[in-house]
Amino acid sequence: MARFGTTADYSRIRHWIEERGGHPARIKDARDSETVCVDFSSAPMDEISWDEFFQGFDGNRLAFLHRSKAQDDAARLGRIVHRRKHH
Repeated sequence: MARFGTTADYSRIRHWIEERGGHPARIKDARDSETVCVDFSSAPMDEISWDEFFQGFDGNRLAFLHRSKAQDDAARLGRIVHRRKHH
């Protein structure tokens, strides 16, 4: 059974994404505001630097949900989610 973890640790996020051939990118949402994302395509979106990525990541209080132990590296089971509020 797959295990998932959530992290906001820059080095873990960058390593996970780069290990699977991804890079940081920026997209516009339905309200025409920009947000960060991860792009795994061969025709890149609006690619940005890691510094820009993590600035948007923290500015929007995001976290990275990922598969902790992939059974095969082809599965890119990771997504950007909103951080939970701590009480």
